[in-house]
Amino acid sequence: MPSTLVHAAVAGLIGAALLGDAFDKRALLVVVVVVAIPDLDSFIALVSSAGHRTSLHNLAVPALAVLLWWVDVHVREQSLLRSRWGAWGVRVAWVAIVVYALGHVLLDLTDGYANLFWPLHDQFYTLRGEMELSNQRGLVQTFRDSERGFLLLEPRGTSRDVQITTGVDPGTTPSGETAERTFPLFGSGLELLVALTGGVLTAARLRVSQRLPEE
Repeated sequence: MPSTLVHAAVAGLIGAALLGDAFDKRALLVVVVVVAIPDLDSFIALVSSAGHRTSLHNLAVPALAVLLWWVDVHVREQSLLRSRWGAWGVRVAWVAIVVYALGHVLLDLTDGYANLFWPLHDQFYTLRGEMELSNQRGLVQTFRDSERGFLLLEPRGTSRDVQITTGVDPGTTPSGETAERTFPLFGSGLELLVALTGGVLTAARLRVSQRLPEE
């Protein structure tokens, strides 16, 4: 799955695109911290097998956050977010939710697995396939199998039978020994390019946002 570095780069890109006037060092720090939160469920394996790579890698967390944000901003007479951090806090909060869901959980689907609907439904999914236009075959896509037709999300087992190792929880070798601890940085040239692009564009956006008030 994409490393935390790649997730942070994508978070910076999303923040640069959606934060608008709220984009500053504090907002950037918030979205980068938020996008790293799902990886904390790796530490659950140190105390329990329940929820390992599932308790935070799902859509239930951002869905609950959306509900709390909506109630606070649109239902409560006095919004806690607005009263303490103003319009900046309201914007940063909802962008952080987008970053969590899109920049981490859903991104993991394209190069790994995510237990999207845990704890309501314990099932890992992945998103695999290709799509192209051919002058001989028309639209050709492989986001499906021969039995189920058009299948965007491919099920890959439950938390009981899918083991996702990390540097924190490397798992064991077939002989029962602890496996080598590795902390992935970039799993492909594309991930490296995404990280570099995200880093450069986020830094440029931050520099521009700091210079505009002076000009």
